[in-house]
Amino acid sequence: MLNNVILMGRLVADPEIRTTSTNKSVANFRIAVDRGYSKDKQADFITIVAWENTADFINKYFHKGDMIALRGEIQTRSYED
Repeated sequence: MLNNVILMGRLVADPEIRTTSTNKSVANFRIAVDRGYSKDKQADFITIVAWENTADFINKYFHKGDMIALRGEIQTRSYED
């Protein structure tokens, strides 16, 4: 896990918000982060999870295509199909 990572990218779609059984807001969304400034543009698509007041703020003020800067932790997960 990497702490205090700063990312800047554009939302790929509008955030999806839900409420947990304990009444906490959770927003899920993906951002596209450019990989540098070469001729061939490439991007990484990163899934973001925001909680409580942050989730409500993002859901209210950010939409598909908006630029956003985030600070937080990166966690990787794996799965088998």
